[in-house]
Amino acid sequence: MQVQKTESAMTARKNFGRLLEEAYYRGDEIVIERAGKPMAVIISFAEFEEFKQQREKDFEILGKIRSKNQGMKPEEVETAVESAISEIRKG
Repeated sequence: MQVQKTESAMTARKNFGRLLEEAYYRGDEIVIERAGKPMAVIISFAEFEEFKQQREKDFEILGKIRSKNQGMKPEEVETAVESAISEIRKG
């Protein structure tokens, strides 16, 4: 079961090996904080690779949307989106 937990930077430094194992073997996500402020996250390499692949797909889709709507005013895009959502909800 994947767990998200928070560790202080000092605790993370002292227990880095254990945190790496928890991320790798159990799939835990460890948020590292300094002075109560989230600074970084330790995740498994597999999860990081999935994130990168999904991000690449998302940017590809976004690029297609941008090129399709190039030259349109923001209001026109908003109207088209609202219309599409309405059609989907009807069907």
